[in-house]
Amino acid sequence: MNTKELDDKYIAHSYGRFDVCLTKGKGSVLYDEGGKKYIDFTSGIGVNSFGICDEIWRDAVEEQLGKVQHTSNLYYTEPCAKLAKLLCEKSGMKNVFFSNSGAEANEGAIKFARKYSFDKYGEGRHNIITLTDSFHGRTITTLAATGQDEFHTDFAPFTQGFKYCKANDIDELKKLATDDVCAIMFECIQGEGGVNNLSVEFINEIAKIAKEKDILIIVDEVQTGNGRTGKFYAYQNYSLCPDIVTTAKGLGGGLPIGAVLFGEKLSTTVTPGSHGSTFGGNPIVAAGAISIVERMDEKFLADVRAKGKYITDYIKSIKGVKDISGMGLMIGILTDKNASDIAKECLKNGLLVLTAHKNKVRLLPALNINYNEIDEGLKTLKEVIEK
Repeated sequence: MNTKELDDKYIAHSYGRFDVCLTKGKGSVLYDEGGKKYIDFTSGIGVNSFGICDEIWRDAVEEQLGKVQHTSNLYYTEPCAKLAKLLCEKSGMKNVFFSNSGAEANEGAIKFARKYSFDKYGEGRHNIITLTDSFHGRTITTLAATGQDEFHTDFAPFTQGFKYCKANDIDELKKLATDDVCAIMFECIQGEGGVNNLSVEFINEIAKIAKEKDILIIVDEVQTGNGRTGKFYAYQNYSLCPDIVTTAKGLGGGLPIGAVLFGEKLSTTVTPGSHGSTFGGNPIVAAGAISIVERMDEKFLADVRAKGKYITDYIKSIKGVKDISGMGLMIGILTDKNASDIAKECLKNGLLVLTAHKNKVRLLPALNINYNEIDEGLKTLKEVIEK
C-alpha cells in the first residue's frame, strides 16, 4: 500500500485531506512524493513559525534530545523554567502553566477563571461570555465555549456555563455581563471563524466592563500569538491588559505545546494538585520553543508587519477580491469565488493556502518567509483568483 492507502485504511477519517503527500521541505518550500514543489502559505496552520527544518530550532531540539527527553513535572527542568521566564517578560504576565495544545490551554483558562471567582465570591458566578464565530478547541468544554452553532451538534450534552455575544456588539455585551459572569473570553482576530478583527471600541468596552465588575479577561492567542500579527501577542496591538492568555501553535515551532499565562489577579490561583499535565513543559518541546521566542525581538516583529503590508497591498490589486482582513501575517481574503475551490486550485498550481469559515481564503505563512517566496506564491494566488 502507498501512504494514502495506508492512511485511508488505518487512520480515523476525521480530516478531509487534500490529495497530496508531503515528504520534505525547507523554509517555506515543500515537496510531495513525486517531487512537485509547493510554496507554503500555511505553516502547518500557523505552527511552523520559522518554516520547515529551521536550523536553530532543530539544533535546540537535538541538543536537548541528548540530555533528557522527559522527566515528569515532579521535578524541575531548565528549558521549562527558562521558557516560562521568556513568556512572562514578553507578555507582562506573572506565571505560566504548560500543556500540550491550544484546546488544553483554553480548558485551563476556563477552569481557573472559575476557580478565581469561586475563591473570591463563592458559587453562582461561573458563566463565561464568548463571541459568535469564535473557535476555542474541540474538547467538549472548548466546543461549548466556541460560538458557532455548527459545532454544537452530535456530542451533547455540552458543558454548561457559556453565553454568546455577537462580535463587536457593545450593547449586547453590556446586557450579557450580569452578576453571574466570571470572565469574557475572545480572540482579538477570530481565526477559524473567518479572520475577523475585533474593533478597538469593542475591546475597550470589554476592558471597561471587566474593570467595573471584576470580570476576568481571557485572550485566546492560540493562533494570533507568538509574532503572528506583528506583535508578540495580538492583544498588544490594542493596549489591553488581560488576566489570562492562552497560546499554542507557533510557540512550539512544530512540536506540540500549549500555555496558560496568568496575570497578577490569578498569580496564586493555581495551587498544587489543582491542575496537571503529563507532557506539559516537556524539555525537548520547551527547548525548541525557547529558540522561537528568543528571536522575536522588535526588529523581527517589524519585519512581520512589513511583510503583511506587502502581501495585503498586492492582494488589493487582484480582480475579484472583495475584502481583506487580519493583521500581520494572518490574512483573510474574501472573493467572488468559493474559498475551498480556490484552495484546491492553488494546490494544483503549487501553492498551499487555507480557508476560514467556508467563505475566506486564509494565509498564515511562516514568519520568516522571504520575499522571493512571497512573490512566487502571490503570482499563483492571483492567477487562480482571476481565472
